[in-house]
Amino acid sequence: MKFEHTLILASQSPRRRELLGKLGWPVTIIDQFSDEIYPADLETQEIAGYLSLKKANTVQHELASNEVLVCADTIVVFEGKVYEKPMHAEDAIRMLSYLSGQTHLVHTGVTIIHATKTKTFTTTTAVTFASFTADEISYYVNNFKPFDKAGSYGIQDWLGYIGVESIHGCYYNVMGLPLSVLYKEINEIVRPL
Repeated sequence: MKFEHTLILASQSPRRRELLGKLGWPVTIIDQFSDEIYPADLETQEIAGYLSLKKANTVQHELASNEVLVCADTIVVFEGKVYEKPMHAEDAIRMLSYLSGQTHLVHTGVTIIHATKTKTFTTTTAVTFASFTADEISYYVNNFKPFDKAGSYGIQDWLGYIGVESIHGCYYNVMGLPLSVLYKEINEIVRPL
């Protein structure tokens, strides 16, 4: 499918780079560095969108007329508490112990910028885990080192294979980019006024 623009993905996430490339459009990757601090009074469903816009606002890249900037952030929420990237192995084990046998929400916020238009949206997926043994959690954390993943897991690797009982919503959202929604939103934002 012909696409007249180049997507500029500002991300350090290898999963987002891989996913965006699957759309078949030209993609350029640039580094983006931003803290993940947000106001304490934000509702949990607003945090990922806030952070994606914050990331977009720190990008040091002047967009050409045929370029579209994409920034994203993913968080995991369980019982009103935000589970971000773990700080160390003990933190990852603690998070996964809480999520074991439960249903949690994955929110991915995405910001798209093209010309004078900016669009931020959040997509939510509910994930239900089987109950994990302490040995399974330790094995996963020690062998897969999920320290760059919100909630301390990747749905696309071992823990996802053995432990996801069900998902309600977009699978790719859990990986970090809700591709079907993103595809529609990009096409919408690049349309002439």
